[in-house]
Amino acid sequence: MKVVLFCGGLGTRLRDYSDQIPKPMVPIGYRPVLWHVMKYYADFGYKDFILCLGYKADVIKNYFLDYDESLTNDFVLRNGGKDIELLQSDIDDWRITFVDTGLSSSIAERLVAVKDHLEGEEVFLANYSDGLTDFPLPGLVEEHRHSGAVASFLCIKPYHSFHCVDVDPKNGLVRKIEDTTQADFWVNGGYFVLSQEIFDYIDKGDELVHEPFQKLIAESRLYARKYTGFWGCMDTFKEKQMLDDLFDSGQAPWVRKKAD
Repeated sequence: MKVVLFCGGLGTRLRDYSDQIPKPMVPIGYRPVLWHVMKYYADFGYKDFILCLGYKADVIKNYFLDYDESLTNDFVLRNGGKDIELLQSDIDDWRITFVDTGLSSSIAERLVAVKDHLEGEEVFLANYSDGLTDFPLPGLVEEHRHSGAVASFLCIKPYHSFHCVDVDPKNGLVRKIEDTTQADFWVNGGYFVLSQEIFDYIDKGDELVHEPFQKLIAESRLYARKYTGFWGCMDTFKEKQMLDDLFDSGQAPWVRKKAD
């Protein structure tokens, strides 16, 4: 099952980084967040990736062309550094397709741009390239197959606390104020499972979660899995620091233990 990752955005809220590198290449530890997302999928056996590139695509291409396995694997050095024997490997069984999908394309347009690379895939996976979770992904794939949906995705509780206000539209009086972490309030967390039929719902200029998903809602063919476990994205410097701290502590939830 192939995995489409959207890697073309500007990442303007991480401006100090995005001036030099695309957001998917912002590091957590020794590796960029994109690698952490790909490793998550690979640990579940999904190792055939399609990267939808855009902004600073050359940086992502060159990273993998010059990939250094020794950064995150044990190895034996011999012959004065001339010979390296890796004791493990990260990506030797990964297949990565790099596709330029435009600088300003929407997510839906990027998806359509790689349609030919998904030929024969009845169901495939897709995701943003900056969100991490500990969700057991095969469960969502099975739920998607049994739901009859064209598209499924993970929805999560906001981990930032702010007040959700319910206002009476007739008189402007507040009916309720509730913290978002406590309210029945959910947001799109990505980790899409998509059937080939999704392309029948996308028109030129569409954004995936807008027009196509609205059509699917009208037909009762959009499925969402609520998840209250760990989910975090690298959208701001504060969020990057949170992910860095988790990784440095050795307790990063998205890193699956080898025995899992």
